[in-house]
Amino acid sequence: MMSPMATAIHGRPHVIVLGIAQDGGRPQAGCRRQCCAAGQPERHPACLAIVDPRTGHRWLIDATPALPAQLRMLDETTGITERVIDGVFLTHAHIGHYTGLVHLGREAMAVEHVPVWCGDRLRQMIAAHDPWRRLIEHGHVTVHPDDTVHLADDITVRALPVPHRDEISDTVGYMISGPTRSVLWLPDIDSWEAWDQVGTHLEDILDTVDIAWIDATFWDDDELERDMSLIPHPRARATLERLSSSRPDLLDRVRFVHLNHTNPLLDPMSSQTHTTEAAGARVAAQGDAEAI
Repeated sequence: MMSPMATAIHGRPHVIVLGIAQDGGRPQAGCRRQCCAAGQPERHPACLAIVDPRTGHRWLIDATPALPAQLRMLDETTGITERVIDGVFLTHAHIGHYTGLVHLGREAMAVEHVPVWCGDRLRQMIAAHDPWRRLIEHGHVTVHPDDTVHLADDITVRALPVPHRDEISDTVGYMISGPTRSVLWLPDIDSWEAWDQVGTHLEDILDTVDIAWIDATFWDDDELERDMSLIPHPRARATLERLSSSRPDLLDRVRFVHLNHTNPLLDPMSSQTHTTEAAGARVAAQGDAEAI
């Protein structure tokens, strides 16, 4: 049965949030803190589905380690079960964003010729290294450039390069444009200032979309007992402060996503969540659906 939100946009192209957590999800392996204690809601790694009910086609942005559960969630949310998946867009090669591709191979789904779109370096990595290259050799996937991709006459997906610890591959976000609306999926970036330096500004991008799911991995700098300077991401509090001072009118388009298991934004009753909502932004929710 479709969720009430999906029912409201039934028949219209839309996107569905299938995960909101950082790569390790929640609970995260080995974590014995309260954030991952028994009874806390499970949260899958960040993933967005694009759905066209007119044709029954479904595509994913990122193939996470939770791919089986996310595909089941997609079936249950949309009521579309005739097709499994029609393609995958990959943002980059950190573990929460591409390792779910293993489920497409002969040991699991054994799909046939599913297109995978990604950046140049990630395509080269997949083609050159096991077990990924076996997916290509065995005919399970075909790999393509992630330039502007036309999923239908009125649905396009455009890659947006972003700076982000590119030790393994390049990194992109995706702009999805549908018949009536456009959205941005940008789960990882080093900092908004790094984007500023190459002439791309968060405010300008937000101006072009109706909804933007953006990187909020950490709320602040004191969440981990590690050197957090080695884990560059925009801190959600700093993002709120930036937009509140530069373009407060854009805050209602913002949905914070890619939340580390330690992030207090995962608690809907936390003061940080209340601060976010008071500013006009929102924390992404697993199962959110938006027409495009």
